[in-house]
Amino acid sequence: MVLRDGDKLCVQGPITIGNVVAIIEQGIDLFDQTDLVIDLAQVTAVDSSAVSMLLEWQRKAHEQNQKLYFSNMPKNLKNLAQLYGVTELIPLA
Repeated sequence: MVLRDGDKLCVQGPITIGNVVAIIEQGIDLFDQTDLVIDLAQVTAVDSSAVSMLLEWQRKAHEQNQKLYFSNMPKNLKNLAQLYGVTELIPLA
């Protein structure tokens, strides 16, 4: 689930192959022309599809001339991003 709170999007619950498409769409629906911080503090589980979600959100934001920053990224998600060599594409707040 993705909720908007001012200039922050809060992602809650697991991000896995079973729900990642819905979460991506929920997040994109909340994008506007302002820069956003994506708060991942309430993410409970991830698999490699969570990395693709972050990259897809970055791509969509770039198309809209918008900047995204990620905060409170779970350690296992950071490890996956490092494993795939994409940490430089995921700006942290």
